[in-house]
Amino acid sequence: MSSGESKLRPCTTAGGHVEDRGQPALPVVHRHFANPSPLGLLSFATGIFLISSFGVHARGIQTPNVMIAVLIFFGGICQYIVGIMEFITGNTFGTAVFMSYGAFNISYSMIYLPGSGIIAAYTDESGALSPDFQQAIAMYLWAWFILTVIYTVAAVRSSWVLSLDLLALDICLTCCWQYGKQHLRP
Repeated sequence: MSSGESKLRPCTTAGGHVEDRGQPALPVVHRHFANPSPLGLLSFATGIFLISSFGVHARGIQTPNVMIAVLIFFGGICQYIVGIMEFITGNTFGTAVFMSYGAFNISYSMIYLPGSGIIAAYTDESGALSPDFQQAIAMYLWAWFILTVIYTVAAVRSSWVLSLDLLALDICLTCCWQYGKQHLRP
């Protein structure tokens, strides 16, 4: 090759893709999806904040009915949709995490949803909650703690933000479990 000749390079489109002049049966489409993770992390953080705030009875609130709508729609359904979008973009770990915690938010809100009858099952004739309710909540949170530890170990290879987020959730679930364990019978 002489110095006057240039090396052959593939032509690129305005979007930066290699130009394809072949004539396939279907046109070549290059799709770009937005990153759904920020929305998933925001809805996750909002749901966990509400669960934690109502768990410690912040501002003296005893009835957690306000959090049900947020947990079902923003925390649950929104995270589930984010999980589907992560699946479309090819992020298997994001799919598993967001769909799992979307299910967590929906299932946790179902505990307090009056129509589910879960609270009614733990209420005695006088209307007071039995000690079994705190024990059941502690076991429920313990199961999610185990799953969160597994996700935390897996997230070490992902990003440090997600690792810190899951580590904070590990600590939160441990504290909630300890709080629920105080009410356990000997």
